[in-house]
Amino acid sequence: MKSILSKKEPEKKLLKFIKNKAGRSRGRITVRHQGGGVKKMYRILDFGQSKIDIPAIVLAIEYDPYRTAHIALLEYKDKDRRYIIAAQGMKPGDELIISDKAEIKIGNRLRLKNIPVGTMIFNIEFEPNRGGKMIRSAGNSAIVLAQDAGMTQLTMPSGEVRKIFGDCFATIGSVSHSEHMFNNVRKAGTNRRKGIRPTVRGSVMNPVDHPHGGGEGKTPIGLAYAKTPWGKHAKGVKTRRNKWTDKLIIQRRKKKK
Repeated sequence: MKSILSKKEPEKKLLKFIKNKAGRSRGRITVRHQGGGVKKMYRILDFGQSKIDIPAIVLAIEYDPYRTAHIALLEYKDKDRRYIIAAQGMKPGDELIISDKAEIKIGNRLRLKNIPVGTMIFNIEFEPNRGGKMIRSAGNSAIVLAQDAGMTQLTMPSGEVRKIFGDCFATIGSVSHSEHMFNNVRKAGTNRRKGIRPTVRGSVMNPVDHPHGGGEGKTPIGLAYAKTPWGKHAKGVKTRRNKWTDKLIIQRRKKKK
Protein backbone atom coordinates (compact mmCIF):
# COMPACT_ATOMS: atom_id res chain seq x y z
CA MET A 1 0.00 0.00 0.00
CA LYS A 2 1.46 3.34 -1.09
CA SER A 3 1.87 5.89 1.70
CA ILE A 4 0.11 9.24 1.28
CA LEU A 5 2.49 10.94 3.71
CA SER A 6 4.49 13.79 2.21
CA LYS A 7 8.29 13.71 2.36
CA LYS A 8 8.54 17.53 2.39
CA GLU A 9 9.99 19.39 5.36
CA PRO A 10 7.40 20.65 7.91
CA GLU A 11 6.16 24.24 7.59
CA LYS A 12 8.75 26.26 9.56
CA LYS A 13 6.31 28.97 10.70
CA LEU A 14 4.09 26.30 12.25
CA LEU A 15 6.80 24.62 14.35
CA LYS A 16 7.62 25.16 18.02
CA PHE A 17 10.14 23.48 20.32
CA ILE A 18 8.78 22.18 23.64
CA LYS A 19 11.34 21.41 26.32
CA ASN A 20 11.07 17.87 27.63
CA LYS A 21 10.65 17.99 31.41
CA ALA A 22 10.82 14.19 31.80
CA GLY A 23 7.71 14.06 34.01
CA ARG A 24 9.09 16.55 36.54
CA SER A 25 7.56 19.61 38.14
CA ARG A 26 9.98 21.82 40.12
CA GLY A 27 12.47 18.96 40.08
CA ARG A 28 10.12 16.35 41.55
CA ILE A 29 8.82 13.41 39.49
CA THR A 30 5.06 13.88 39.14
CA VAL A 31 4.53 11.55 36.16
CA ARG A 32 6.44 8.28 36.33
CA HIS A 33 8.13 6.37 33.50
CA GLN A 34 9.19 9.40 31.47
CA GLY A 35 12.67 10.41 30.36
CA GLY A 36 15.07 10.47 27.43
CA GLY A 37 13.59 10.27 23.96
CA VAL A 38 14.40 11.80 20.60
CA LYS A 39 14.12 15.58 20.29
CA LYS A 40 11.13 16.63 18.19
CA MET A 41 9.37 19.78 17.09
CA TYR A 42 5.72 20.45 17.96
CA ARG A 43 3.38 21.24 15.05
CA ILE A 44 1.01 24.13 15.86
CA LEU A 45 -2.47 22.90 14.93
CA ASP A 46 -5.58 24.96 14.31
CA PHE A 47 -8.13 22.97 16.32
CA GLY A 48 -10.75 25.75 16.13
CA GLN A 49 -10.34 26.33 12.39
CA SER A 50 -11.58 29.89 12.78
CA LYS A 51 -11.32 30.89 9.10
CA ILE A 52 -15.05 30.56 8.37
CA ASP A 53 -16.33 30.65 4.77
CA ILE A 54 -12.80 30.78 3.29
CA PRO A 55 -12.07 27.80 0.99
CA ALA A 56 -8.86 25.84 1.53
CA ILE A 57 -6.84 23.27 -0.40
CA VAL A 58 -4.96 20.34 1.19
CA LEU A 59 -1.30 20.75 0.22
CA ALA A 60 0.11 17.71 2.05
CA ILE A 61 -0.62 14.96 4.57
CA GLU A 62 2.22 14.82 7.12
CA TYR A 63 3.44 12.76 10.07
CA ASP A 64 3.18 14.37 13.53
CA PRO A 65 5.52 12.98 16.24
CA TYR A 66 3.30 14.39 19.01
CA ARG A 67 0.07 12.55 18.07
CA THR A 68 -1.24 9.25 16.74
CA ALA A 69 -3.19 10.86 13.88
CA HIS A 70 -1.72 12.32 10.71
CA ILE A 71 -2.02 16.05 10.05
CA ALA A 72 -2.93 18.01 6.91
CA LEU A 73 -1.34 21.25 5.71
CA LEU A 74 -4.05 23.61 4.38
CA GLU A 75 -3.59 26.69 2.22
CA TYR A 76 -6.56 29.06 2.39
CA LYS A 77 -7.63 31.34 -0.45
CA ASP A 78 -5.86 34.25 1.29
CA LYS A 79 -2.57 32.22 1.13
CA ASP A 80 -2.56 31.58 4.90
CA ARG A 81 -1.26 28.10 5.78
CA ARG A 82 -2.38 26.06 8.80
CA TYR A 83 -2.15 22.52 10.10
CA ILE A 84 -5.28 20.55 11.02
CA ILE A 85 -5.98 16.94 12.05
CA ALA A 86 -6.33 14.95 8.83
CA ALA A 87 -9.51 12.97 8.18
CA GLN A 88 -9.45 9.35 7.02
CA GLY A 89 -9.45 9.40 3.21
CA MET A 90 -8.23 13.00 2.93
CA LYS A 91 -5.57 13.50 0.24
CA PRO A 92 -3.55 16.36 -1.31
CA GLY A 93 -5.63 18.49 -3.68
CA ASP A 94 -8.90 18.12 -1.75
CA GLU A 95 -10.92 21.31 -1.25
CA LEU A 96 -12.36 22.03 2.21
CA ILE A 97 -14.39 24.76 3.84
CA ILE A 98 -15.52 25.74 7.34
CA SER A 99 -19.05 27.09 7.21
CA ASP A 100 -22.33 27.09 9.15
CA LYS A 101 -23.94 25.03 6.40
CA ALA A 102 -21.16 23.42 4.36
CA GLU A 103 -21.57 20.36 2.13
CA ILE A 104 -21.54 17.07 4.04
CA LYS A 105 -18.12 15.99 2.75
CA ILE A 106 -15.09 14.45 4.48
CA GLY A 107 -12.94 17.21 5.97
CA ASN A 108 -15.58 19.96 5.87
CA ARG A 109 -16.40 21.59 9.20
CA LEU A 110 -19.85 22.83 10.21
CA ARG A 111 -22.11 23.33 13.21
CA LEU A 112 -23.55 20.23 14.89
CA LYS A 113 -27.15 21.39 14.47
CA ASN A 114 -26.67 21.30 10.66
CA ILE A 115 -25.19 17.78 10.51
CA PRO A 116 -27.60 14.94 9.57
CA VAL A 117 -28.29 12.07 11.97
CA GLY A 118 -25.97 9.10 11.44
CA THR A 119 -22.97 11.17 10.25
CA MET A 120 -19.50 10.36 11.60
CA ILE A 121 -17.65 13.37 13.05
CA PHE A 122 -14.45 14.25 14.96
CA ASN A 123 -12.54 17.21 16.47
CA ILE A 124 -15.72 18.33 18.24
CA GLU A 125 -16.07 21.56 20.21
CA PHE A 126 -17.34 21.24 23.76
CA GLU A 127 -18.41 24.88 23.99
CA PRO A 128 -19.11 27.14 20.99
CA ASN A 129 -16.06 28.90 19.50
CA ARG A 130 -13.61 27.29 21.96
CA GLY A 131 -11.90 24.97 19.44
CA GLY A 132 -12.12 21.20 19.00
CA LYS A 133 -11.53 19.28 22.26
CA MET A 134 -12.94 15.78 21.72
CA ILE A 135 -12.29 12.85 19.32
CA ARG A 136 -8.81 13.73 18.09
CA SER A 137 -6.85 10.43 18.28
CA ALA A 138 -6.18 8.07 15.37
CA GLY A 139 -9.16 6.19 13.93
CA ASN A 140 -11.74 7.68 16.31
CA SER A 141 -15.11 9.21 15.50
CA ALA A 142 -18.46 10.01 17.12
CA ILE A 143 -21.89 9.52 15.51
CA VAL A 144 -24.70 12.08 15.45
CA LEU A 145 -27.62 10.34 17.16
CA ALA A 146 -30.36 13.01 17.32
CA GLN A 147 -31.15 16.73 17.26
CA ASP A 148 -33.17 18.00 20.20
CA ALA A 149 -34.04 21.57 21.30
CA GLY A 150 -30.76 23.23 20.38
CA MET A 151 -28.69 20.27 21.60
CA THR A 152 -27.13 17.47 19.55
CA GLN A 153 -26.95 13.94 20.94
CA LEU A 154 -23.75 12.07 20.10
CA THR A 155 -22.64 8.47 20.54
CA MET A 156 -19.01 8.62 21.67
CA PRO A 157 -16.37 5.95 20.87
CA SER A 158 -16.70 4.63 24.45
CA GLY A 159 -20.42 3.98 23.96
CA GLU A 160 -21.40 6.99 26.10
CA VAL A 161 -24.33 9.04 24.80
CA ARG A 162 -24.09 12.74 25.60
CA LYS A 163 -25.55 16.09 24.58
CA ILE A 164 -23.47 18.89 23.02
CA PHE A 165 -24.57 22.43 22.19
CA GLY A 166 -25.84 22.57 18.59
CA ASP A 167 -23.81 25.71 17.83
CA CYS A 168 -20.51 23.84 18.32
CA PHE A 169 -18.43 22.99 15.26
CA ALA A 170 -17.29 19.49 14.25
CA THR A 171 -15.45 17.99 11.28
CA ILE A 172 -17.08 15.42 8.99
CA GLY A 173 -15.46 11.97 8.87
CA SER A 174 -13.17 10.01 11.19
CA VAL A 175 -9.61 10.72 12.33
CA SER A 176 -6.87 9.50 9.99
CA HIS A 177 -4.32 6.71 10.56
CA SER A 178 -6.85 4.17 11.81
CA GLU A 179 -4.20 1.44 11.37
CA HIS A 180 -2.30 2.91 14.33
CA MET A 181 -3.99 0.33 16.59
CA PHE A 182 -2.11 -2.46 14.76
CA ASN A 183 1.35 -0.99 15.39
CA ASN A 184 3.61 -3.33 17.37
CA VAL A 185 6.37 -2.12 19.67
CA ARG A 186 8.96 -4.70 18.54
CA LYS A 187 11.78 -3.76 20.87
CA ALA A 188 12.36 -1.84 24.09
CA GLY A 189 14.41 0.79 22.25
CA THR A 190 11.31 1.94 20.34
CA ASN A 191 9.64 3.10 23.54
CA ARG A 192 12.88 4.63 24.83
CA ARG A 193 13.04 6.80 21.72
CA LYS A 194 9.49 7.94 22.45
CA GLY A 195 10.57 9.06 25.92
CA ILE A 196 8.90 6.14 27.72
CA ARG A 197 11.04 4.50 30.42
CA PRO A 198 10.48 0.93 31.69
CA THR A 199 7.52 0.23 33.98
CA VAL A 200 8.29 -1.99 36.98
CA ARG A 201 5.49 -3.95 38.72
CA GLY A 202 4.69 -2.84 42.25
CA SER A 203 4.59 -6.47 43.45
CA VAL A 204 8.35 -6.87 42.86
CA MET A 205 9.25 -3.73 44.81
CA ASN A 206 9.98 -3.38 48.50
CA PRO A 207 7.21 -2.32 50.90
CA VAL A 208 8.85 1.10 51.29
CA ASP A 209 8.54 1.72 47.54
CA HIS A 210 5.05 0.45 46.78
CA PRO A 211 1.91 -0.75 48.66
CA HIS A 212 2.08 -4.09 46.76
CA GLY A 213 5.74 -4.72 47.64
CA GLY A 214 7.29 -7.17 50.08
CA GLY A 215 6.56 -10.76 51.09
CA GLU A 216 8.34 -14.02 50.38
CA GLY A 217 8.21 -15.41 46.86
CA LYS A 218 5.33 -14.69 44.52
CA THR A 219 2.82 -13.45 47.08
CA PRO A 220 -0.52 -11.76 46.44
CA ILE A 221 -0.79 -8.06 47.19
CA GLY A 222 -1.91 -8.74 50.76
CA LEU A 223 -4.31 -5.80 50.80
CA ALA A 224 -8.07 -5.44 50.96
CA TYR A 225 -8.04 -3.77 47.52
CA ALA A 226 -5.59 -2.79 44.78
CA LYS A 227 -3.86 0.51 45.50
CA THR A 228 -1.82 3.08 43.61
CA PRO A 229 1.73 3.85 44.81
CA TRP A 230 0.12 6.62 46.89
CA GLY A 231 -2.34 4.27 48.64
CA LYS A 232 -5.49 5.24 46.75
CA HIS A 233 -7.98 2.82 45.14
CA ALA A 234 -6.63 1.62 41.79
CA LYS A 235 -9.63 -0.17 40.25
CA GLY A 236 -13.31 0.60 39.77
CA VAL A 237 -13.10 4.17 41.05
CA LYS A 238 -14.89 7.05 39.35
CA THR A 239 -12.46 9.72 38.23
CA ARG A 240 -15.13 12.28 37.28
CA ARG A 241 -16.21 14.21 40.37
CA ASN A 242 -18.42 17.30 40.64
CA LYS A 243 -18.35 17.96 36.89
CA TRP A 244 -21.07 20.32 35.62
CA THR A 245 -21.05 18.36 32.35
CA ASP A 246 -22.52 15.28 34.10
CA LYS A 247 -25.99 16.66 33.39
CA LEU A 248 -25.27 16.39 29.63
CA ILE A 249 -24.61 12.64 29.82
CA ILE A 250 -27.66 10.63 28.75
CA GLN A 251 -26.10 7.15 28.98
CA ARG A 252 -22.83 6.25 30.69
CA ARG A 253 -20.19 4.26 28.87
CA LYS A 254 -20.23 0.51 29.34
CA LYS A 255 -18.04 -0.81 32.15
CA LYS A 256 -15.39 -3.37 31.31
CA LYS A 257 -15.94 -6.73 32.99
